[in-house]
Amino acid sequence: MNQEMLILTAELIILFFAYSVAGWCMEVILKYRQFHRFINRGFLIGPYCPIYGSGAVVITVVIGGTVGADGGYLETFLTAFVVCGALEYAVSWYMEKMFHARWWDYTGKPLNIRGRIWIGNLILFGLGGVLIVKWMDPVLFGILRRWPLRVLYTAAVLIIVLMVLDYVASHVLFHMVRQEIDGVDADNSEEVSLRVRALLRSKSTLLRRIGDSYPNLKVSPEVVLANLKKRQEKLRLAAQEHERKIVEAVQQGQEQLAETMRNAQEQLAESVKNGKEQLVESVKNSKEQLAESVKNSKEQLAESVKNVKEQMQVSGEEKKEKSDDVRNDRLK
Repeated sequence: MNQEMLILTAELIILFFAYSVAGWCMEVILKYRQFHRFINRGFLIGPYCPIYGSGAVVITVVIGGTVGADGGYLETFLTAFVVCGALEYAVSWYMEKMFHARWWDYTGKPLNIRGRIWIGNLILFGLGGVLIVKWMDPVLFGILRRWPLRVLYTAAVLIIVLMVLDYVASHVLFHMVRQEIDGVDADNSEEVSLRVRALLRSKSTLLRRIGDSYPNLKVSPEVVLANLKKRQEKLRLAAQEHERKIVEAVQQGQEQLAETMRNAQEQLAESVKNGKEQLVESVKNSKEQLAESVKNSKEQLAESVKNVKEQMQVSGEEKKEKSDDVRNDRLK
């Protein structure tokens, strides 16, 4: 990059910052007239609105004769009309997609495009572009070209560092706002918008600044619908998981019942088998005992018969002897 291009780049960075601050001042004044209080406007924390600085620099480069053509009043008006309108539309779309809310809405305005831009602002952009290119740029470039190069470069670098740090911090804050939006449990965008505004008013100073900067914040219906679908999907998945656990529990219960019944049948069969064996053994033992008893009874009976016979024989012999003795006595 040659010296002239480097100088021009530094000048454009400083112009970007100057017009961003001017845009912020204009926004603050307009909102003060509307709400009768100070409101720190803009996406960033500091006193600047980069969308104004970006539009001014693009117009300066494209139609201001700095790099591109040096247009007349009508060309400048139309260029600012189109460029700034496209820039505002793109920023609105980006912030809605990134942070799930419509930060400004021109739906009720005439000739608006999706509520992101409308004809009144576009005309003001065109007039502002003429004012910037034809009157303000020559004055500011004249001032900057009297600055020492070291001061010019240092200022440009400081502006870049400041903007980057502010953007990172602001992005974190807006991400917190997005979490608030996604965390609100409601099924319509108006209710979500009211709750988010109330939440922002109750949070820290920096988050309250966002709520004050965009009092007409509206949560995108698409976001609410998407969040609702996510919650429904979570409920559906939770129901499926619960149903799966119930099915698993039933299956486990059936398996445990089948296992219990199988064990009971095995135990019953084992008990029957053991009972049969015990019965057979008992019958066998009983038969043996009966046989032994019969044998013993026979032996006892035989012994008794034998004893009876012996007794009868002894008695017979005694009777015979007595008879003989009686006979002998009679003979005498």
